[in-house]
Amino acid sequence: MTESLTRAFPSHPTSPLVSHGLPFAHVLPEHIANTLRASRVYVICSGSLARNTSYLSTLKDALGDRFAGVRIGMRSHSLWSEILEVVADARGCGADCLVTLGAGSLTDAAKIVSYAIANDVSTADELASLRGDKDNPNRRESINPSAIPVICIPTTLSGGEYSSFAGGTNDADGRKYSFSGPKMAGPALVILDPELASTTPDSVWLSSGVRALDHCVETLCALQSNETADEAARLGLKRLVPGLLKCKKNPKDIDARLECFLGGRDSMLAATSGVPMGASHGIGHQLGPRGVGHGETSCILNPAVCKYNYAKKANVARQDAVFKSLWQDNEASAVFMGRGLKEETADLGDLMDAIIRELGLPRTLKEFNIGEDKLDGIAEHSLHDRWVQTNPAPLDKEGILEILRMVLQ
Repeated sequence: MTESLTRAFPSHPTSPLVSHGLPFAHVLPEHIANTLRASRVYVICSGSLARNTSYLSTLKDALGDRFAGVRIGMRSHSLWSEILEVVADARGCGADCLVTLGAGSLTDAAKIVSYAIANDVSTADELASLRGDKDNPNRRESINPSAIPVICIPTTLSGGEYSSFAGGTNDADGRKYSFSGPKMAGPALVILDPELASTTPDSVWLSSGVRALDHCVETLCALQSNETADEAARLGLKRLVPGLLKCKKNPKDIDARLECFLGGRDSMLAATSGVPMGASHGIGHQLGPRGVGHGETSCILNPAVCKYNYAKKANVARQDAVFKSLWQDNEASAVFMGRGLKEETADLGDLMDAIIRELGLPRTLKEFNIGEDKLDGIAEHSLHDRWVQTNPAPLDKEGILEILRMVLQ
């Protein structure tokens, strides 16, 4: 086998290089030494990978004397307190490169850490001054660009390794904030290793795949998309839907995992092209701090948001086109018919619900012990999210509550 090395999105010269075809330990040292010319590598590693596999030891051995330090484990949704701990540790190690080995929260954290180090951040207030949201009254006037390159070796399909923006949760108020802007860099290199990814628990792998599907669906249903983004999203759907269903049947299907990885990459072209997502992403950002994983937010919300927008006649033609594409997929149509759906009467929300249920993933807030008493706070926070504001059907607080009640139990 040989390494395949390409730009993630050829039309985007700042998008990361993507490597696949060889185990990560074979290609990482070469890229550290010759592509990035780094000498002090700080690693952020998944706690479960460190505890349950030998991959962290493999990574350390591959880095040799370039290994400078490690953070093992971070909680979901990138807590500011933990980000600041990594900032201090990586700064103290003199790190000139960050490598993540694990899932999406580590990726988001690494992007924010690089940005924070470049701007001499050490406190929560200083970190808050880098937030990218429009309603940040304390945003700095002068911001330095991210300086330390990031390499991601992902184990899920959430796709954050292909974008320059990130989300981090403020411990003080439980709200997830966006970090973005022209000075914030995305990862320099992504290494796809499906053999490594086969160690990911099925529920995590599959739910992150639904997150990637959500990227595709909300792109194809957006009212402000473009043909380049739509084509990438269509390709992503064609790879992800059969790939995920095959992974469910056989978790050791390495070819299917690689197809899912490539579909996850395709799904991110729209998000990195400025195509606005919708309420599945926007409301989902505020479910995260309440214990719902990245991918699980899409499992719960995507079908309901599709149905809400369809009922409001906001994007009927675009939803119908996605519906037709999904029904034409042999793996997917077998699932739809097996679950009693009929092409003449079902809608896109029904198809997404069927796929998610076939993958054995959660569909309600009740499964995460989120009851009616929590909905008002979730809706209030969601109003501030940029992608709630770009949902095809305009949303006020009552509209958000209507969607949340659709998935309550």
